[in-house]
Amino acid sequence: MKIGLEIHVQLPTRSKMFCSCPTTEAEGPNTHVCPVCLGMPGSRPVLNRKVLEYGIMLAKMLGCKVSDTTWFSRKTYFYPDMSKSVQITQYDNPIGEGGVYYMDGKKPIRITRIHVEEDPGKTKRVGDLSSLVDYNRSGIPLAEIVTEPDLKSPAEAREFLKQLIEDIRHVIDLPGDGERSIRCDCNISVGTERCEVKNVTGLKNVERALTFEVLRQTKILRAGGRIERETRRFDEERGVTISVRKKEFEADYGYIDEPDLGVYNIKDLADGIRIKESPQKMALRMSTQYGIDQKMAKQLIATSIGLAEIFEKVAGDHDAQTAIKWVAGPISANWKAMESAGRDPAEAVASIERFVRGEITDAECSMEIKCAMTGQSAEAAKGASEDLDKVVCAYLDENPGVVEDYRKNEKAANRVIGFVMKQSGGAHSSAEVLEAVKRNIESRL
Repeated sequence: MKIGLEIHVQLPTRSKMFCSCPTTEAEGPNTHVCPVCLGMPGSRPVLNRKVLEYGIMLAKMLGCKVSDTTWFSRKTYFYPDMSKSVQITQYDNPIGEGGVYYMDGKKPIRITRIHVEEDPGKTKRVGDLSSLVDYNRSGIPLAEIVTEPDLKSPAEAREFLKQLIEDIRHVIDLPGDGERSIRCDCNISVGTERCEVKNVTGLKNVERALTFEVLRQTKILRAGGRIERETRRFDEERGVTISVRKKEFEADYGYIDEPDLGVYNIKDLADGIRIKESPQKMALRMSTQYGIDQKMAKQLIATSIGLAEIFEKVAGDHDAQTAIKWVAGPISANWKAMESAGRDPAEAVASIERFVRGEITDAECSMEIKCAMTGQSAEAAKGASEDLDKVVCAYLDENPGVVEDYRKNEKAANRVIGFVMKQSGGAHSSAEVLEAVKRNIESRL
């Protein structure tokens, strides 16, 4: 089985790719349109520079070779959502080629190319025989990332896409919802011929669509049939793929150079662009640099890049064990409360400094961090902490075998955590409970 993906990312520009129409949510259908994005006779496109910048940023993130020059082509096909019967895209010389993306920092997924192009409009089916078209989306810039068929299962494709989307969102500050979506064309072959499932949205639906295709193609091959090269769509409600048309070949699109746009020399632009470290690379580096489990590094980053940066500051100023104890412990446990209260974590970091200098005890440091991050008074925080410790200690008193089991396998703490979470009725975060359970168990070893 071979799976390759074509990932379409709507780029977060304020205006469309070739005109000044806004890319924000429109008040009604066909309101954010003009002669350029509708392709009316006499109108001419003007390239939005920001599109090239975002394309270069993604190409660098994916380890692609960025071209010195790039240009655009017209892809000719008729479909109702493309009012001018052509799409301005890149064909001969895309922004980037020949990259590689490492899943979990280990498995390489080859990137064939990344190019930028304009999005078509949106078709809405009305009944069985008719459709309506909204051109507000027409002309919004896309980056298309094409992978080699290196994915071996629907579950692996979903995990790859999940990790890739996290990195894309961070590197180009892509919003997490709304019209700025990520869509995926899924190419899959169980035998020698492949089928393409177009415009699948959502990680779960990518896995569902591919799983259905595996079963469908396998049944056909086992019955002695032949897989037809075709384009299909995924019906989310029924969980099936449906044939749309026979799959076109590249020659069918009649690519020609876009006569209204020139050749763009992007070497100096590309050389001047620096990108942020992606979450996946950051997790791998932190794991190696500080000797922590990659799972812990990912949890820190998933909670907040800011939390991961504090971990690195404390580990750099002191050592990794101090950062694990305080940043992955009480600071992480109270991070969401801190964000809700709009407080600054600097005061919590100052408490760690005081603890390292021996000015406060372990318990006092933990209490100060919670107060600094949540805004609770010392008395209220102390009372809540004491109540939590009482529940944990009562369980350990009644189940002393847990301590011995923990000595052999730290997962024994999960029994206590589950009980305490149930007893506390959500009064404490899972991170707080984890910290209290481990602290109380380890005090008895």
